[in-house]
This record gives sequence, C-alpha cells and structure tokens, in this order.
Amino acid sequence: LALGLWNERDPILKERLFGLGGPEGNHGEDVKEYYFYLDSTPTHSYMKALYKYPQAAFPYGRLVDENRSRGREAPEFELMDTGVFEEDRYFDVFAEYAKPGPEDNLLRLTVVNRGPEAAPLHLLPQVWFRNTWSWGYPWIEKPEMHAEGPAAVQANTKHLPGQWVYFDAAAQDGERVAPELWFTDNETNTERLFGSPNHSPYVKDSFNDTLVNGAEGRLNPAQQGTKAAAHYRLVLGPGQTVTIRVRLADTALAEPFGAFDEIVEQRQAEADEFFATVEPERLSEDERRVMRQALAGLMWTKQYYGYDVDQWLDGDPAGPPPPSGRQEGRNSDWMHVHTSDVLSMPDKWEYPWFAAWDLAFHTIPLAMIDPDFAKRQLILLLREWYMHPNGQLPAYEWAFGDVNPPVHAWAAWRVYKLDKKLTGKGDVRFLERVFMKLMLNFTWWVNRKDRSGRNIFAGGFLGLDNIGVFDRSAPLPTGGSLEQADGTSWMAMYCLNLLAIALELARHDPAYEDVATKFFEHFIYISYAINNQDSGHRSLWDEEDGFFYDSLHLPNGSHFALKIRSLVGLIPLFAVETLEPDLLELLPRFRRRMQWFLDNRPELTKHIASITTPGEGERRLLAIVDREKLDRILPRLLDPDQFLGSHGVRALSRAHLKYPYELKVDGQVNRVTYEPAESSTGLFGGNSNWRGPI
Repeated sequence: LALGLWNERDPILKERLFGLGGPEGNHGEDVKEYYFYLDSTPTHSYMKALYKYPQAAFPYGRLVDENRSRGREAPEFELMDTGVFEEDRYFDVFAEYAKPGPEDNLLRLTVVNRGPEAAPLHLLPQVWFRNTWSWGYPWIEKPEMHAEGPAAVQANTKHLPGQWVYFDAAAQDGERVAPELWFTDNETNTERLFGSPNHSPYVKDSFNDTLVNGAEGRLNPAQQGTKAAAHYRLVLGPGQTVTIRVRLADTALAEPFGAFDEIVEQRQAEADEFFATVEPERLSEDERRVMRQALAGLMWTKQYYGYDVDQWLDGDPAGPPPPSGRQEGRNSDWMHVHTSDVLSMPDKWEYPWFAAWDLAFHTIPLAMIDPDFAKRQLILLLREWYMHPNGQLPAYEWAFGDVNPPVHAWAAWRVYKLDKKLTGKGDVRFLERVFMKLMLNFTWWVNRKDRSGRNIFAGGFLGLDNIGVFDRSAPLPTGGSLEQADGTSWMAMYCLNLLAIALELARHDPAYEDVATKFFEHFIYISYAINNQDSGHRSLWDEEDGFFYDSLHLPNGSHFALKIRSLVGLIPLFAVETLEPDLLELLPRFRRRMQWFLDNRPELTKHIASITTPGEGERRLLAIVDREKLDRILPRLLDPDQFLGSHGVRALSRAHLKYPYELKVDGQVNRVTYEPAESSTGLFGGNSNWRGPI
C-alpha cells in the first residue's frame, strides 16, 4: 500500500524516491528528495510522514548530469539547487497511518499546496502483490485482486485470503471527488526493457503510460489483476488542503469510513501519551520533538528482509541462469543464510540493506521504547540462519564475510540494563541466550583475526571506511600486514562486555564464575599486548606522541606506526568496565582467582588502570588506558582544533587539515587530510565522509 503522484509536468509517475548511483554522484550514491519521518509508535498504531513534491517538472536529468560533471572537490548538486522550490511552488504530502486493530490499517493523505497559484495534482494510492509467481516455483500461486463496487478492491492470495482496500472520495472545499479504480498486473514490461513481446498489455508501468503518456488499452477493463490504484485528479488553489482516506482491512466493512477520523485522532493522542512517559522531563519542547522524530525514523526504517542465499546462487527456474562466477562469488560460502524477518535497516531508502553493527547500535534507542523488539533483533542475528557455523556474524548484505566491530555483546548488555531499569527486573533468559552464541563469535575472532597469536588483532576496515590511508580490508599496497589499534581495542572491549554478562549471570548460577575468569584474564593479555613491546611486535601506544596508532609490518621484517590521528587511536578508550565490591563478595571463586592473578602476574597487570587500587566505593576499574595515558589523550580529544567538534567528536583530527598524513608506496603518495564535508577520495564508493565530521 503506497502512493503515486503526478503534477502534469513530470516525465514519469512519481512512485518512489529518486537518487543517484555511485558512479553518477560526485560523492557517490545519494537520494535527491526531501522526505521526513515525523512520528511512529513502537506498535505502529500511529505513524506520520511528509514528502515535499515540486510542482515543476522533477529535474531528473539535470541532477544526474550536473553531479556527474562535478569533481570530488565540488559540493553535491542538490534538488534545492535546481530552483524547483522557488516561491514555495510545491505540495506537502502528509501520510498518516492508524490501526483500529492488528490487521486493520487506515491511511489518511493530506495534501497542501504551498505555492502562490492553483496547481493540478494526480494522486494514486496503490496496492499490489510482490511478484513471486513469475520465478517459476511450482508451490507459488499467482494471487488476484478485483473491484468490489466503484471504490473498493478485494485481494486474495494463498496465505492472505480476503483483504479489502477501500478508497474514500477526496474532500475538497466541501465537495467530494470520487476516484476511478484502475487495474493491471505487477509484471515486468519485457517489451520496454528487453525488446521482447509482453504476454499481456497489462504490465507494472501501465498506470504511468496511461496517465503520463496518454496510452490506451493499458488498463484491464475487467477490473482485476495483481496491482490496483484509485486515481484522483485534483486542482488545489494556493494554500488549499485536500484529504483522502484509504483503509486496508482483513474483513469486509459496511461502513469503512464511519469512525475513520476519530480513530486517527485517538491513535495520535495515544502516541502523545506514550511519548510523554518516555521523554525525560529535563528536555525542552524542541528537544522533545527532536527525540520523538529521531525515534520515528527508527520505527519507519524497519523493513522486511528475505534472502535465501542457496536459492540465489542457483537462480530462479523461470529466469536466465545466473553468471557462472556467482557460485564462487560474494556470499557463496554463506549458503545457510535463509532470512524472512523484519529488521531495523540503516535507512529504508538511502541504505536499504542488512547491516549487523548498524542494527546493534539501533537496539539501544529502540530499547527505550520497545525493549522486546530490541532483544529479538539481537537474538535474531545470533540464530543459525544468520550466524555462520564457524561463529562469524554476517557483516552486511553485499559481503557477509567482511568484518564489523564486535559490538553485539556491548549492545546486548546495554539493552539488558535499559530493560532492567524500565521494568525493575532483568531478563536473564535473554542474557543467557545471547551469551552462549556470543562465545562462539568471540572464539571466531580469536582464531581468525589474531594473526600472530599474541593478542593483537587485525579485523580489516572495521566500519571506519576511508578514515585510513588505504583500505584495510584489501591486500595492503605495501605487502605485509597491519596490527590494528582499533581491532585490538574492540576485542578488549568484547572481553569486558562478556565479563560483565558472565558476572551478571553468575548472580543466578555460580557456574558462570569460571567463564567470567576466562574473560578477565583474556582482557589482561590483550591490554598487555597493546601497551607493551616485545620481539617481533611493537607497542601500539606511541610514547613520543601520546596516542595509539596502527602498526604496519613490511615483508622485509621492518615495522612502523601509521601516525594518523583518528578514531582508531580513541577506540582504546571504549574498553572500560568496573567491578563492584558487593559483586566480588557475592562471587568468591571469581574474586580469589582474580586476586591470585594480580598477585602472581604483576608484569601483565601493570598497565591496567586501577585494578589493584580500589577507587570510589571500593570499586575496581578495568581499562586499557591508565591514568597517565588518559592525561595525554584527553587534551587532544577535548581540543576544538583537534577532535572536539561543535556537535561531537570528529572521526579525524582537524590537525590533519594543516598537517596531512602521507605514505609513499612504489612512487605513489597515499594521503589523508581533514575534510569536513564530503570525501574527495573514491575509496569505498566515494560517498563516505568519515574524514572530518562526527
């Protein structure tokens, strides 16, 4: 159920947002539209969004040509730059969804002409079935929909028998504008795409051809098919508002619009009441709106994700055979992945793909309003149809085998504590479920990413994209290998996260004390490795600079620090955990083993922040960065001319604006400089701007 728009000037019906692909944009892929997620409850009982539609012809070609012609040093050419919004000549299109019940959905469309003159607008609320019947599998039956009177559609499929869609007349200045029902099939237009005849004139772009091109014979006169629309033609005067109501339900309704507006208003009031319990009292009214709209963005960004890798590798029976290289290409060793789930996506339009560490970060704010969904998301990625049998978590859709920072344990521990704070009772069963699987993933990291066996880790680019002098996931242009300050620190943090979880579980089952000891000791070994130098290994702490850096090891046996001041050198600050005295008293076996280690291995614990000296409240502190190192890192972190920006911590120190970092390899200079807007390098598609902003 979605919306089509046409302003009688566009070359095509507006059915989806328009954007540039990576090669088209001078800074990579980018959606060139203005759309806003305004509101949503966790159950989606009420949702609201806004789209701004120009009244002039949408400048598709100009956006492509101008951005393609610009170099990386120039800014992007945006929709606002084209002039189509001058004099406010655009429509605000508000979409509100409200649910009378779990299988009953109201859609209220409110359109406002913001311009100084009357302007025409065609609205086409559309319903369709996703085309799976053309794939050639015998168990997939073709669904159907047909007209039920002048303004209603009944849709039927094997799994959803009986769905009704009702379209109300448009309300315009006291008058009612009835729609026309249009039908076609959601079938590919093979004649347009491939030059081969269509099996039927009723194809998926028939509405576009009928409305925009004036084509005849493209709508099914029998008023049936697999795609339908209600066509409203409106003319809105300056400042005028028009409202259209649509209802999608699983039962036939005699009066589908009887209490429609009252239900929408009731759900909106309930949303206000709910968020009043979530928003901290200390926030200003403006901050409350920011928080609510940010949470709405998370709610709207949920998306169905279906991916059967085994089926994808073989291709569909009715389609052409896949390229021969697919069987050995990306994701080919992830044949167990078979997903059919609702996931929190990075962004439904700009980044509509699976990404594991984005999802882990999302669960923290999600837990503020829907802890059950947050917990289910974290458990889901650890299930056997996502996690590799070897224990690796899939990174993201286009390369499951790449490596993201191991933040899943951190997210699970944070969600557990947030949920406990909200409910007053910790979900120990959730914590046990994630802990068992996370231990498998931790073991994968230890076995695969510690090349030397000395507790120094090299995970690849680890989500920081082009923040470095080269792609750390690819073979190094110098040859040799990297020892990573961030990869090693992430693993130290992983140890502490699992230690915290194990200690919490040990409150309920003493058997977890032993595994808690394992993660305590492993953290000590990693902390020692990153801070100390031994034969064949250099400390990742640079005493002269007072900062952590990656170390590049060359084939000739030499090694040196890559002195780029970036988040790579700040991530060691993340590895922090405290041990409360009451917990240590409760777990005597863990306490005794910890004390033995401190007494007998002082050379390993000398750099741990204050594990041997109790602090406030007699608590112990575990951290990679001790007091002396912290005193040297913080002046850089808090310096506006280095890391501290107006809105947070920069990913790259501003010091590199004046002093770029350069590395010469085979006569070629690899360079990193501070770039506060879009990156000027083509690394990672050219659309990553980690080289400056927060």
